[in-house]
Amino acid sequence: MEFRIEVPQPVLDDLRRRLDAAILPEPTPGPDWSNGIPPHMLASLVDRWRTGYDWRAFERRLDQYEQWMVDLDGCAVHVARAPAQNPSGLPIVLTHGWPYSFASMLDLADLLRAERDVIIPSLPGYGYSAVLPEPFSSVGVADRWNALMTRELGYDRYLTYGEDVGAGVSDWLAGAHPESVAGIIATHASFSGRSRPGVELTDEEAEFLRSVANPQESGYAHEQGTRPDTLAAALIDSPSGLLAWIAEKVAAWSDGDGLERFDVDDVLTNVALYWVTRSIGTSFRPYRESPDGDDLHPIVTVPASILIQRHEAAYPRSLAENSYADIRAFERLERGGHFTAWEAPAAVAAAVHELEVNIRTSSRQSG
Repeated sequence: MEFRIEVPQPVLDDLRRRLDAAILPEPTPGPDWSNGIPPHMLASLVDRWRTGYDWRAFERRLDQYEQWMVDLDGCAVHVARAPAQNPSGLPIVLTHGWPYSFASMLDLADLLRAERDVIIPSLPGYGYSAVLPEPFSSVGVADRWNALMTRELGYDRYLTYGEDVGAGVSDWLAGAHPESVAGIIATHASFSGRSRPGVELTDEEAEFLRSVANPQESGYAHEQGTRPDTLAAALIDSPSGLLAWIAEKVAAWSDGDGLERFDVDDVLTNVALYWVTRSIGTSFRPYRESPDGDDLHPIVTVPASILIQRHEAAYPRSLAENSYADIRAFERLERGGHFTAWEAPAAVAAAVHELEVNIRTSSRQSG
């Protein structure tokens, strides 16, 4: 079913009233960002949201894309599609994570659409997508994405790319559906080697996994996974609170100092999508519901391009080899953190193109 995002004006008017009445905290002593988002930074963002940000401009931008609501095995999923301008390449499905949205993938989509169709579904429970009728799992989403690409859109073969929660979906997609997935590009390469039976981690791999298990950065996940409704009650009623919760993570996980890598209006668009859809609580479902072993996807046998983003700069190639059997490229990016497609879309687009060239070349040689 064709779909168009048109937020009713009363919703935007109510948002403006709430921002006008925002009560911001007193700063806790310490360096900026050491206690969360600095109140002066939050005040600046709230002021921009109140007086300068234009939600309708984002809606107009979406006129460049097709949008649908698609029923995928009992779950209504919002899908944006950027049709290829000069179709010559394999289509690709892009999957976002938390705390971002399909909007954070649009710059990458614009670079890729010159030669390929780009499909960007919103994860179940995020934005305009409904929650899954069963507990959230990467395999459940991956099966639906494959149905979207093959059954609904009619593609025989396609590429996949995902980040954060979407990285697990992308790994499952490539691992469980090699008959449809031609290749995978990963900037959030799998950690599944730590859980595979018979795999003994090297000292380098174990040290890397310890280095990224930072307790100062895991409090959000514990709260979202253990008390999601309490947190949602606070954030769904306060746009400034929602902005603080999301923007702090965008800053902390980026490859920059604070929010310097991002256009502020893009950050606000991302937060606004959570606000107008009232989806912050349902976006916590992966943290609460994902079953044990959800990261233990089948070994990926399709061609893989691994890009190591700066947030995981010491990721060892040997760890990737526990999960991807056919690594065609392994590179360490000079720029781009956790939100790689948002921060460094040109690098990701180049990797997509290069992997497809590699696949086509090796196919001709083997034929």
